[in-house]
Parts: sequence; structure tokens; C-alpha cells
Amino acid sequence: RRGRGGVEGGGVLGAVAVAFALQTTAARFLVRGSVSVDLVLVVVVYVALTSGPATGLMSGAFAGLVQDALSSSVIGIGGLAKTLVGFLAGIIGTQVIVTASLPRFVVFFGATALHAVVFMGLYVLLDLPHFGAPYAAVPWQAAPHGAGRAVACPPVARRPAGGARRRRSRSRRWR
Repeated sequence: RRGRGGVEGGGVLGAVAVAFALQTTAARFLVRGSVSVDLVLVVVVYVALTSGPATGLMSGAFAGLVQDALSSSVIGIGGLAKTLVGFLAGIIGTQVIVTASLPRFVVFFGATALHAVVFMGLYVLLDLPHFGAPYAAVPWQAAPHGAGRAVACPPVARRPAGGARRRRSRSRRWR
């Protein structure tokens, strides 16, 4: 019998793969100047909010390391940034009710800002060639992440109820 973790892990891997595919193919439409939408980060935060800190940590580590490997940056910096964001978003999702649009906006805005601070901060700390001073672009990148998630996606609270209904109906079939 397959456990819940196998299905959840496959769904996370699939969501990250779809985000990578969309990000690489639709990048020319999503990037305006120095402002871009990081779909992989959006998936990591959504997974963390719906599944908890452990799954957020693992999805952030996986997504960040794969994104680092596919880019020309130092491997591990994006992985560390997305791991931290996934873990903290998972903790926030378990401690705070984030079903309304405003709390979801705040979580996604904060997650994007934290990712940018960690990512750029590590580049500066390690004295690597960095991006100049794009700190003014961080709010312009964080706002679409927050607004898009707050409006376009269904509330996070609906997911556990649907899973409970599925488990109940599945247990009735086998009796």
C-alpha cells in the first residue's frame, strides 16, 4: 500500500518540474527589466504552506539546488535561500491562519523579500560578483508574487477538508 508521503512527494516534484518548465519557456514574458517572477519560489512557498515545514524545507532544498545547477550561479546559494524560505513559510503556515487574501499576500511578499536578502547577502558575504544594488527591485518582485498567490489560488484551508473527505470515502470502499 502506498503511503501519503509518496503521493505528496510526487506531487511536489511534479509541481517543481512544471514551475521550472514554465519559468524557462515563459521567461521572456515574465521578466520586465530587473523585475522577474520566480515561479519556483512560488511553488516552494505554496508547498510549505499546505504541507508544513519539513516538506517546505525539502522542496526548497530540491528546487534551489536544481535551479542552481541549471543556472550559471554558485551551486548552493539558491538552495540555501529556498530551503530557509520553505522552512519558515511552513512554520508560519502551521502557526498562523493564512486562508484570507491579505495574510497570504503578506506571507508571499515576506518570503520573496527573505529569499532576495539571503540570496544577495550570500553573494556579498562571499565576495562573489554580484548584482549591483537591486534592492529597490525587491518590493517590485515581491508584490506580484504576493498578489498573484493571494488572488489566483484557492485558499489553503480547503485542501485539508478535501483530503479528509477522500480518506473517508476510501475507507468506506474497503470495508
